[in-house]
Amino acid sequence: MSKSPIEEIITQEVYDLFDQYVHNAIERRDFIEKLSMLSLGGFTALEVFKYLSPDYNTAEISKDDSELVTERIHYTSSKGGGKIEAQLSRMKDAASPLPGVVVVHENRGLNPYIEDVGRRLAKAGFISLAPDALSPLGGYPGNDDEGRAMQRERNRDEMLQDFIAAFYFLRSHKECSGNVGVIGFCFGGYISNMMAAMVPELKASIPFYGGQAPLELVENISAPLQLHYAENDERVNAGWPEYRDKLESHEKSVEFYFYEGTKHGFHNNTTPRYDKAAAELAWDRSISFFNKHLK
Repeated sequence: MSKSPIEEIITQEVYDLFDQYVHNAIERRDFIEKLSMLSLGGFTALEVFKYLSPDYNTAEISKDDSELVTERIHYTSSKGGGKIEAQLSRMKDAASPLPGVVVVHENRGLNPYIEDVGRRLAKAGFISLAPDALSPLGGYPGNDDEGRAMQRERNRDEMLQDFIAAFYFLRSHKECSGNVGVIGFCFGGYISNMMAAMVPELKASIPFYGGQAPLELVENISAPLQLHYAENDERVNAGWPEYRDKLESHEKSVEFYFYEGTKHGFHNNTTPRYDKAAAELAWDRSISFFNKHLK
């Protein structure tokens, strides 16, 4: 399929700049300024910025899907942010108890894409819990720019404790079998790696393009890992070789996949970084992995 005119001018340099902005290395105005200095084929920097930004009218599973029970609940994170809001989803006619999956968002709170991922897992036969680490600050504000700014106000270790608390909440839920895994994206991938090292009862962990756990914690990992990486993701991939070697030296159960030609965020179907073929393959692998280790 041929590219649109604006797609033709989006180079890897543009994506790398956008990655810096998304991950708080540069401010929005600096991103726009640097973007305007590049050759944009007649498009303005603001037009390119709008094109790169997420379109949340692309959910795979509607929040009103009649086959699902999807609700907002609260749980307590005593070592983290206190009262945490989360989306809990499961099939309406499913015979409980169900295996559980904690879904960990990116660095901008529980946005519509992550809510959709939670519902996709429910459709696949799991009870999913997608917490919002921005709860102590009022929750996801409705747009990613403000969400990123809010998440910077929170302590990363406290947010980790919020997701660990989510694991124990879901594990003890009356409709959960007690077999619980975690899946996370970007910041959530880092949290998924950390939970594998810090939660002995965790049954499976699937980090998508996430920062690695500190090497000194690798020996503590007991959950099987399935790691998904984008080929063009220098920032995250820099930590992979040492992580791989450490996992192998401790004989950990790990699958790892690199997706040719993809960019950081390739699973997110709301942005131009989405790669349909890679995303669907990674998702099929994820569901098979959870079926193997949780059911």
